[in-house]
Parts: sequence; C-alpha cells; structure tokens
Amino acid sequence: MRTIVIGGGIGGCATALALHQHGIDVTLYESVRDPAPLGVGINLLPHAMGVLAGLGLLELLRPLGVETAELAFFNRHGQLIWREPRGIAAGYDVPQLSVHRGQLQLLLLREVQARLGEGSVLTGHALRSFTVGDINDRATVEIENRIDGTTVHDSADAVIACDGIHSVVRKAFAPDEGSPHWSGNVLWRAATRHPGFLTKRSMFMAGFLPHKFVAYPISEPDADGLQTINWIAELNRRSEGLSGREEWNKRVPKSIFAERFADWRFDWLDIPALIEQTDDVFEFPMVDRDPLEHWTHGRVTLLGDAAHPMYPIGSNGASQSILDAAALANELANAVGDKSDHGANIIGALTSYEDIRRPATAKIVLANRQHGPERVLDMAEERAPHGFNNVNDVFATGELEAISAQYKQIAGFSRPGSK
Repeated sequence: MRTIVIGGGIGGCATALALHQHGIDVTLYESVRDPAPLGVGINLLPHAMGVLAGLGLLELLRPLGVETAELAFFNRHGQLIWREPRGIAAGYDVPQLSVHRGQLQLLLLREVQARLGEGSVLTGHALRSFTVGDINDRATVEIENRIDGTTVHDSADAVIACDGIHSVVRKAFAPDEGSPHWSGNVLWRAATRHPGFLTKRSMFMAGFLPHKFVAYPISEPDADGLQTINWIAELNRRSEGLSGREEWNKRVPKSIFAERFADWRFDWLDIPALIEQTDDVFEFPMVDRDPLEHWTHGRVTLLGDAAHPMYPIGSNGASQSILDAAALANELANAVGDKSDHGANIIGALTSYEDIRRPATAKIVLANRQHGPERVLDMAEERAPHGFNNVNDVFATGELEAISAQYKQIAGFSRPGSK
C-alpha cells in the first residue's frame, strides 16, 4: 500500500511515522521549504505521549521539555480554586509533556526523514488539487514545487490531509464553510526566561473568560533557577475585530494588552514582570470550526486541525492529532492484510478511522466552546468576584472533582482506574 500525507506538522509527521511502523509506504509533502521552529509552548497529554512512546520517541522527547506535575486554577486575585496532579504524578505510565511546539515539530520531521529516507519527505511542495479516487482508481494529487515552480503529479492508495485549519482538502469537501469561527477572544503568546513558580513543573490558569492568564515551564531550571516560561494572555476583542487571519509568527507589541494585567501580582508569580521581560509576543485569535458530517471521500481523508480545529482549551489540539494518526494507521494496517477487493478495503479502513475519531473529537470541539475544565474559573468569578476566604464556601463538595473528571473522560485521558 502506498499513502500520501499532505502536511509536515505534528499530525502529519505522527501519521507518517505510524504508517511507516506498520510497513506502509509513505510520501510526505510539506508546503514550507525550510520548516522553522515556529510557535510557542504546547502540552502533550498522556494518551498522546503513549502513542509517541509506542513509536520509540519517548526518550527523545523527554529532554525537549518539562514533565508537567500539576494543573492549578486560580482566580484573578491569585487564590487557589483547584489543583490536581498530572502525568506521572497522577499515576499514568507516561508523562504529560510541556514543550515548544516548533522544537517538537522539527524533531518529528527529522525522525520521519531518518526512518523513511530523505526522498520520502519533500518540503517546499504545496497541494494545489486532487481527486478522491474510488474502489478501482487511486487518489491523485497535483503538487506545486515551490522551489523551481514545476508541478508534480502523484497518486496513492490513500491520501491523508494534515494541512491545518486552512486545509485545501477540507475546503474542497466543504466549499461553503467560510472562515474559521472566531470566539471573539484573542490570545497573546510568548516564552520568557524567568524564575520558576510553584512546583517548577506546574501549569496554571488564572482569571476567568475572557480575562485569563495561563503559564507553564517548557525547560528545566538552569543554574540560576531560570526556566523558559510559556505564557498566554487572553482578552475579548470582538469590538475591535480581527486584524488578519491566524498565524504562528504574527508579532505584536505587548502594550496592546499588558495594562489589563498590570495588577496581577501574586505571592507566587509577578505576571506584569513576566510580561515586561518578554521581547517577542505573538497574537493568535481563538478560532475553531464546526464539526463536519464527513471527513472521508473516496480514498482521501482529513486528520488533525484539517479535520477538527478546536479552541486551545484542555491541551487537546496536538494531542488529538496524534491520536488520529494512531487510529488511522491501525485501520489501514488491518486493510493491508486482505488483498481481495483492495480498493474497497482501503476506503473501508478510512471510513472506520473516521467512525472512531470524528465523534470523539466533535465532543471535544463542543466541550471547549463551553470552556472545558476552565469553566471553574468562570464559576469562581460569578460566585465570588471579590475573592474568598475558603474555596469550599464557593464550590459544593465534589463539584470541582466532577468537572475535572468529566472533561478527562470526554478528551479520552481519564486517569487509570478512575470512573
């Protein structure tokens, strides 16, 4: 079986590695000529880390970031609402990893090149058009070589579109969909060298929507106790409107939002100082798309952000694309064994992959629109806007635990042994 993967991001690279592990031939086309480590930090949840561990990547990944030990929620006064252990500290076999998105992507891309061979990975090659094929005919792609301007024509038993939220393939499948859905909120993201806070392995969320701050380390402390702290400031900017489409490298001055966090000085972290020490801040509107009724047409299917772009809540974006990759590779590997009616088997495998992953990711997309586990912030603000002396006066017994457990179940990473 021969497959084509469109897109060399985290989902595309994970897909190529998973297919290759099953002995399936892969060619990966990436539109960027020289991929650079763009973006800032992300979290990889234990179920996604389990997939990467199964691909033999765990020991390569561990030194790349920080193994998150806890997730904590605070109100805008810096008072603790809820904290819970994460990763190894929560009883999982593998860690939850906080890592720089660009460094992760480049590591995965290097592994794809090393395992599949340089000729199987073509950068600077962008998809222009495609046909979906059918039981008897392969899918075809027309690729623009951005290096020399030539056109490449290729075909495969299956084509997997991992080409992001502005996917060419998705646009062909849903031509009337329009632009991504904007929540009205904007994220300003950065990474700053700063003394560590809390456990030095803590991820926290403070405030309430739409006035929120998130931070977590993505490097271990150095000799001076400094870590690279990934942080996100979030505000509603619907009245100002969008200045352009989202991208990972849109730099903006921090003055456009810093004043709104000027008094967020907590005993355990001085947020204004963290912002002030930052050189480069990147702006990203909080967007998603409505779940599609179908990802698969003929021998072509969607994966990752092309299939289910979601608000960056609950650390699910990259993690869910990695789970997609594992499910897709498993289904296609099962189809390889039966050579009778080969085309029908491949289309059936793509459909089975969609049946597994589309309902699961649609639930997360919709849950994230209700703020996922972060709704405890909103509840605390609504019930105790001036703060509290005891959080148990704000939340009923077991209420916070239930919210956390419910979202973990929706996202598919309930702790071992939990209900």
